[in-house]
Amino acid sequence: MTSLSPSASASAAEIAHAAQRMLDGELAAFPTETVYGLGADAENPQAVAKIYAAKGRPSNHPVIVHIAPQGDLSYWAAEVPQEARLLIDAFWPGPLTLILKRAAHIADTVSGGQDSIGIRCPSHPVAQALLAAFAAGKPNGQGGVAAPSANKFGQVSPTRAEHVRSEFPEEVAAGMPVLEGGASEVGIESTILDLSRLDRGAGPVLLRPGHISAAQIEAVLGVQVFAPDATAPRASGTLKAHYAPRTALELASDARLRDVAQGLGLPEGKVVVVAYGDRPAALDARVQWQPVPADPARYAQALYGLLRDLDKQGYARIIVQAPPATDDWHAVNDRIGRAAAAFTLDTTDL
Repeated sequence: MTSLSPSASASAAEIAHAAQRMLDGELAAFPTETVYGLGADAENPQAVAKIYAAKGRPSNHPVIVHIAPQGDLSYWAAEVPQEARLLIDAFWPGPLTLILKRAAHIADTVSGGQDSIGIRCPSHPVAQALLAAFAAGKPNGQGGVAAPSANKFGQVSPTRAEHVRSEFPEEVAAGMPVLEGGASEVGIESTILDLSRLDRGAGPVLLRPGHISAAQIEAVLGVQVFAPDATAPRASGTLKAHYAPRTALELASDARLRDVAQGLGLPEGKVVVVAYGDRPAALDARVQWQPVPADPARYAQALYGLLRDLDKQGYARIIVQAPPATDDWHAVNDRIGRAAAAFTLDTTDL
């Protein structure tokens, strides 16, 4: 579990206020160990609609329901297979979202109209306190908070409270709470695993890679984890273009970086290179070199905050060194690849 200094953590009164706002059908933003979430009562379709409106999110794009450790998963899911129980014992609370068959009494507003539902239990202490306070305010004690990342749709996810405030100034001015929780420990969104089609012979299917790897899941289940197929349910953050900064982002091979270092094929203006490799001895004056950790977990933790900082500095392009194509870099490659896909670069100037 994430540990926080008192100065970095929301107070009990602030958490209680945010929980009450969501019980009243309003939005609240809060930290998790992955990224900050924009939350609303998962059983209130009008409140969930406010998430979609604030983010500019397509209505058929599902959100994830967050529950407290003491929450009853069977309240949200029509069935909870043994595979889910094994993974919950191994990884909850933590950055793993399970896609299960949705219980009939849960509205499909959280699943983009599908018969499935994405559920996770975050490990961040502020998130857990908020979820517990929210559930305590429900008549049956079963509170779930629908919460995608607290950013405009398709943009870089927030890993600090100030990111959320800068993304949603109007909502904050109108009274939306943004709970402090320090910098997100993981830094990228949760792993999403589909278990909703096991009875049809499909799965487990990895819909989105994350901090918990396919290999770790396979070690628990003792079976192979498959890649998404044509009939896999839609899930958060799986569109081809996503997680993008406002500055054009290019994913570059090592050969391309050698050209960039010499000033070959650059756009007008300055560019920044985000690289885990060594800085070249000679670097063109138009190129800023930004080192990042060569460790995939530390890289992931730093990625979104770095992209947000670079977005403010007026670069013509962010050029990112392609990480190794290995399993331990799978989640980072997924996020950078989707960010780069948001831009169609003019190849005539490369």
